[in-house]
Amino acid sequence: MTVSLLRTAGELHARARTGRRAVVMTMGALHEGHATLVRTARRIAGPDGEVVVTVFVNPLQFGAGEDLDRYPRTLDADVELAGRSGADVVFAPSVDEVYPGGEPQVRVTAGPMGERLEGASRPGHFDGMLTVVAKLLHLTRPDAALYGQKDAQQLALIRRMVRDLNFGVEIVGVPTVREEDGLALSSRNRYLSAPERRTALALSRALFAGQDRHAAQEALRARAREVPATRARAEALSAIGESRAAADAHAVATAVPGGPAAVRAAARQVLDEAARLQPPLALDYLALVDPSDFTEIGDDFTGEAVLAVAARVGTTRLIDNIPLTFGNFGAAS
Repeated sequence: MTVSLLRTAGELHARARTGRRAVVMTMGALHEGHATLVRTARRIAGPDGEVVVTVFVNPLQFGAGEDLDRYPRTLDADVELAGRSGADVVFAPSVDEVYPGGEPQVRVTAGPMGERLEGASRPGHFDGMLTVVAKLLHLTRPDAALYGQKDAQQLALIRRMVRDLNFGVEIVGVPTVREEDGLALSSRNRYLSAPERRTALALSRALFAGQDRHAAQEALRARAREVPATRARAEALSAIGESRAAADAHAVATAVPGGPAAVRAAARQVLDEAARLQPPLALDYLALVDPSDFTEIGDDFTGEAVLAVAARVGTTRLIDNIPLTFGNFGAAS
């Protein structure tokens, strides 16, 4: 479809609006993950609505020594992909348009959640991210804004900002898009050499290992809870050759530590092996957290959780995560 490239908020505000406006915020270098966001935005906006894709490399969220100057700028290709995916507008403002008075003196502060994990590794990153998201929400005036779940901590902070500061916008999280080999799509993947990319696959393999361990545990826990552990139960299971399975189920159900500790251990084993590869994976963090505040969960935790990892391969820093549910017996996770 035909897409308009706009450079100023005035141009965007002058457009007639007849339906819902859905916004996808990006820093450019668009890939299939972004295309999925745009296609989802198109469905939310509907045929009478409008989809706006922002392309802005935000200097506030890059720390000292990070890759602001190196970050890929591919606007022509971005406009083409956005239009092909269903966008009506690409809004690509200059730094002066977004920050007309230079770096803003008043900024949004991420608070304690913004100091954990990514915030600890990249001090000030989330303050800069939230500040530009707040500005772009004001500049684009959407009904809904969409963000990828790959940046789980970012998504959680945006949701918290919108709730705490009473932004009148719906925040939609879209599941992570992966390559066929499991690597989460990222604009930074293009920096990886072939050997580095092979090592980088350890991030998703570690998450899947944790997920598999968790699924096995939850299945055994659910099975152990289905029938009381009586002599009649044990005899019945033994008669059909399942006494070992019954014992395993009971052991898993009563094991301490279990649950989160075992999930972390399964994921860390993969990452420890990747640290011995050539080139090696340098782990930044592996965390299993409560998505409401990104604090580590305990072994008695029940509810939604996020297993998150960040690591560096060569000069490229990558992040990934998967959602898990603890204590939801009998349900897929």
